[in-house]
Amino acid sequence: MAKKIIHTDAAPAAVGPYSQAVAAPAGTTVYLSGQIGLEPGTGELVSENFEGQVRQSFANMQVVIEAAGGSLNSIVKLTLYLTDLSKFASANAIMADIIPQPFPARSTIGVASLPKGAQFEVEAIIVV
Repeated sequence: MAKKIIHTDAAPAAVGPYSQAVAAPAGTTVYLSGQIGLEPGTGELVSENFEGQVRQSFANMQVVIEAAGGSLNSIVKLTLYLTDLSKFASANAIMADIIPQPFPARSTIGVASLPKGAQFEVEAIIVV
């Protein structure tokens, strides 16, 4: 899939590893449910460590994307949920390490709590 990245200097630049907007070619749009940092075998959080939960959440998302016939390049929109927005920079750094460029569009939302006491959740929209 060849994503078309939309950028204008008339709007603020991205403050992280994401694009202002992404246009996707015709294809099948798949809406992924949110993933938290659960170990697939146990259903328990991978750790109490924020970074470990972020990495496991992205790993869980990646296998769902692959099951849908896509890859990380198929992502057109991500939504990140953090229970502590002071960890925004850490989430950005991990995302930039995992998600290939050009980056998808993204929103980041601070929330009071997440299932199972998770500190991070990611959901995605992909086009395959």
